[in-house]
Amino acid sequence: MVALLVWVSRRIGVPFPILLVLGGLVVDFIPGQPRVELAPELVFVLFLPPLLFADAWFSSLRDLRANTRPIAQLAIGLVAATTVVVGVVAHTLIPELGWAAALALPLTLPSGGPSRSAT
Repeated sequence: MVALLVWVSRRIGVPFPILLVLGGLVVDFIPGQPRVELAPELVFVLFLPPLLFADAWFSSLRDLRANTRPIAQLAIGLVAATTVVVGVVAHTLIPELGWAAALALPLTLPSGGPSRSAT
């Protein structure tokens, strides 16, 4: 099925990870399929590093240099926007929480979310 989805992605010009995700969703809704559960730590340790390494190995240094400014703007801008949104939501849900504490709250949360803070 993976080979078929990769072939289809090449034929229609869509990145194959998108079709793999959509194919996985379709398979998940087929009745009678066994339930497969993976621990998030397993995905981060076993599957993500090879994917990132492969993308880094085959990426163009010229394109990276050409896009350094937009990449940096998105990285900084999205972190700032997330901080503001989480701070506003925290202040709205907990009115006793001052603005300074509400805006500092997102900075204290671990990047992996609640599941990572328990370890």
